Amino acid sequence: MRALLRLPVHAPYTLDDMAKDAAGVLDALGIQCAHVVGASMGGMIAQVLAARHPERVATLTSIMSSSGNPSPSVALGSSRALRVLLRPPTRLDTVEGVTEHLMHVFGVIGSPGFRSGRPALRAQLEKVARRGYDRAGSERQLLAILASGDRRALLARITAPTLVIHGADDPLLPVAAGVDTAKHIPGRN
Repeated sequence: MRALLRLPVHAPYTLDDMAKDAAGVLDALGIQCAHVVGASMGGMIAQVLAARHPERVATLTSIMSSSGNPSPSVALGSSRALRVLLRPPTRLDTVEGVTEHLMHVFGVIGSPGFRSGRPALRAQLEKVARRGYDRAGSERQLLAILASGDRRALLARITAPTLVIHGADDPLLPVAAGVDTAKHIPGRN
């Protein structure tokens, strides 16, 4: 609610923290500079990494992501997609329950034009359920995005060659989010 009212949102872990962690992974692997690709929240983290650590990013690809622009026409996807993400799931005490929950979520937020086969999607989501699904972790990720706020000024600092990719029918983030992201990165494609 605070984000919708454009009030500060506080979180123990933000996109900046995650970008620092990404730089730390590069350090641990001995990689000075990398081609960085991120989708959705990963795209937001990649944007922050490219802006705050330009020497570490050779190229940036931001996929189905956003700039944090709070304008409803840019920030809000379909009401159905938002509801499915915000509604507390029911049966998360079994692998089957988690798999069914994820099947429902991905059925709503997945690309309407490129639906993968249900058996293949179910198999992948069952792996996620077996590995461990943490609803509180998903909530912390959403909180990190909201607490990071509007990153448009930060995007102007990106110097790496950048490609922004966004689907026209993305139910979670409207295509306007991709257009807005590209508009705020100098020299983008």
